[in-house]
Amino acid sequence: MSRILRELVDRRKHYIIDSLIAANHYKKGEQHLYELTLTDLEIEFARLKNIKE
Repeated sequence: MSRILRELVDRRKHYIIDSLIAANHYKKGEQHLYELTLTDLEIEFARLKNIKE
């Protein structure tokens, strides 16, 4: 079960990272996107999405 969960988390992280990069957003502060947790990425993605709307 944990292998499946890990794969789902990785897929979601890749999707969000790809979306943020497409929006020219490469870092959060001094951290690169791939260093962030899924929760941090989702917060950043939501924040960026709200700015665009």
